[in-house]
Amino acid sequence: MNYETILVDYHDDLATITFNRVDKRNAINDQLLVEINHVMDVLEKEESNRFLVLQGQAGVFCTGMDFDQVTQDILSGHPLRFNAKDYMATLKRFNSTSKVVIAKVDGRVLAGGVGIVAACDLVFATQQAQFGLSEALWGLLPANVMPFLIRRVGYQKAYTLTLTTQNISAQTAYDIQLVDILADNLDDALQSVLKNLRRVSGNTVAEMKSFFKKMWIIDETMENAAMDELQKLIQSPMVLDNIKNFVLHQQLPWDKEK
Repeated sequence: MNYETILVDYHDDLATITFNRVDKRNAINDQLLVEINHVMDVLEKEESNRFLVLQGQAGVFCTGMDFDQVTQDILSGHPLRFNAKDYMATLKRFNSTSKVVIAKVDGRVLAGGVGIVAACDLVFATQQAQFGLSEALWGLLPANVMPFLIRRVGYQKAYTLTLTTQNISAQTAYDIQLVDILADNLDDALQSVLKNLRRVSGNTVAEMKSFFKKMWIIDETMENAAMDELQKLIQSPMVLDNIKNFVLHQQLPWDKEK
């Protein structure tokens, strides 16, 4: 498969996906989700591939939903291509695969990008990383992010990030356990951890993920509620108007009355 939105590298037991939408600040569109899942399909068939690394480039990890694609759909009158269920299914897949999924963050992470990070098994970050949930500014909620973010940082921290929409530093993200390992050189830090990870079999990793999911309070009902909430909000006239005005006129929602 020829990928349009990602770069893929296979080296020994490690596969690396680099988000390759630099001109769109590595935003998430439907094609990105399709291509990530295609790589995971390939990995699931290869027992020798044990690890999947996700990373950005050009100082950006991922900035969430692709507003340009949403605006194109609005103007064309076509149904929105961004599907909350596809996004949620991808995050859940990170949680269920026998592969160890690792985020390497060296730059900006916003909105749905935070969900990708939170759903990973391990998160490595440099001091240049920044994290923020900006959805509420547009009339949205990071609904699909919440099952994974709450699991990592707890209810109040997740709520505060949602309410304030403020960016947090890599150090703060480490302090609240959104980031597992803070390092100047992510490759060196990763190689150090891989020494131990390689001693754990893929079957054990899969069993571990299944077991820990049973220990967690968020069930399918809650996950469906999250998907329904995002799907409802993304189709609301206010949200669509906010997104369209920003893409076409660079007008921010809070500047409408000025």
